[in-house]
Amino acid sequence: MSKTATTNTAAPNNGRATDLAVIETILRNRHYFFTEIKDGVNLPQKMRAMLISSLLFLGLYGAVLGSTHSLWQALSSAVKLPLLFLATLFICAPTLYFFNVLFGSNQSLTQNVALILTAITVTAVLLLSFAPITLFFLLTTSQYQFFKLLNVGIFAVSGFMGVSFLRQGMAIVAHEQTGNDGRAWVLRLWIFLYAFVGSQLAWTLRPFIGAPSMEFELFRQLGGNFYTNIFASFGEIFGFFIVG
Repeated sequence: MSKTATTNTAAPNNGRATDLAVIETILRNRHYFFTEIKDGVNLPQKMRAMLISSLLFLGLYGAVLGSTHSLWQALSSAVKLPLLFLATLFICAPTLYFFNVLFGSNQSLTQNVALILTAITVTAVLLLSFAPITLFFLLTTSQYQFFKLLNVGIFAVSGFMGVSFLRQGMAIVAHEQTGNDGRAWVLRLWIFLYAFVGSQLAWTLRPFIGAPSMEFELFRQLGGNFYTNIFASFGEIFGFFIVG
């Protein structure tokens, strides 16, 4: 790394300005950012900035989701949405690390976590960018199922962009082109696992939006699963079957 690049990364060196500078670097110059992760430049500072920023952005979007129901639901979702992403990270990060090691990767666990945090940060930034659209439909529609499916779509788009950053970062840190060896398949399978664990954990932590006809609940009883519930929501909107 050049002295200039290291200096630019270190400044500014305090507070929210640093956190926002890291996010701007991810979005504007991802190759430079991933190269610094590969070289181990300021990893603790980068991880701290991404963690704080993503928790804040996810909390804000969670509050928007919960505001469809009540103040308590808004506060609950503002806490549960960041918890969802953090818990999914802790559950899935060791799997990615050890399978990468098994296939010959020399990446450290810290580098793997930094790359996953990059994906979460990008997802959180995009979710926050969707907040005005979510608020618009919150104010202009009263159909709960539509609003729920709208947010499932928003999460899907944001999550897809997040894991796209992860794939690019893994390729750069591993000194390879994406799709060249077994580690690319490991990453694809891990992304599927990450999505599956995240969706099941989201189902466990529900509600995030809160049905208007129901009282506030911190958690609902376990039963069914995320995918059948989404299918039922499509059915109610498009008339596949009549909901009694």
